[in-house]
This record gives sequence, C-alpha cells and structure tokens, in this order.
Amino acid sequence: MPFPFFGDDKSTIARLLSTLPQTGRIEWIGLRPARREPLLAVAEATAETDRHLTGDHARPKPGGKRQITLLQHEHLAAVAGYLGLAAPLAPGRLRRNVAISGLNLLALKNRQVQIGADVVLEIMGECHPCSRMEEELGPGGYNAMRGHGGLTARIVQGGVFRIGDEVRVLEKAGA
Repeated sequence: MPFPFFGDDKSTIARLLSTLPQTGRIEWIGLRPARREPLLAVAEATAETDRHLTGDHARPKPGGKRQITLLQHEHLAAVAGYLGLAAPLAPGRLRRNVAISGLNLLALKNRQVQIGADVVLEIMGECHPCSRMEEELGPGGYNAMRGHGGLTARIVQGGVFRIGDEVRVLEKAGA
C-alpha cells in the first residue's frame, strides 16, 4: 500500500517525505550460495528483472516483495554497539544482499532507487530480523537488530551493479 501522503501536494509531511536529495553508495554485496551457508562477498552482482540476484539461493516469485535485501551500512556499528562490540559487524553476518551508505534506507519505503546505470529497485518494506540473529550474533542478537534489519525490494529493472556504484532516488511518477 502506498504511503497515504504521497500525491498530496498540500500536505507539509508529503513535501518532507518527498525531499531526498542525497545519494548513496554500494559498500558491500553478498550472495547466499545455499540455505544457511555464509554469504559470499562479491565485487559485483547481476540483478534479474522481477526475480533475484544471479547466484543467490533465494528464489522469490515474480512480483515478490523480497527479491533483494538491503542493509543500512551505518547500522553495522550501531548493532555492534548494542552487542558490546568495539568494531562494526561484517555485513555478511546480517544476511542481507547489499549494504548501502549515505542514504537513509527507511526513508525510501514505497519509492524506487536506481543503482549504477541500469538497476532499478522498488523498496517494498522492512526486513525484520529473524531468530537466526541469536545464532549468528549471540544472545541479544535479535533485539540488537530490531529497527536495523534493513529493507526488502523488488527488482523492477535488472542489470549489473558493483561496489562503489551510486544509489539515487527516482522521482515518483507525476511528481
């Protein structure tokens, strides 16, 4: 369901929500070769339109809301801090496909972003932590991840993207 304020040009909150001049950057890409296996860090990945990332074991249905998962890179230090760790966590431990810096991902819900020259994602919703976080991060891992689990997205337009690629918000149609 689209956010209720979008398209309401008289609302102050709608104007605030639509103001996203920042751009982000791909910091890390990971693929899950098989269920419960560690993620493999890669320099580039291929997003298949309305499917998944090539080489990732996940096989979401066409039109699915979880074709790719995104993580706020800045949250790696926050989650580590909640666990009493001095250094940020390695992104692969949180089991998301892509870590993005410089852009508040939660502000992108129900928006589209372009990664590099070709890839377009529609941000679908939050990617809440699962009980595996206790196994991966230890006691308190689940609660440390709450609010920091990232987002899920649908692949609107596929292509290759790489670490270092820019992530920019696309204007809403009719805006």
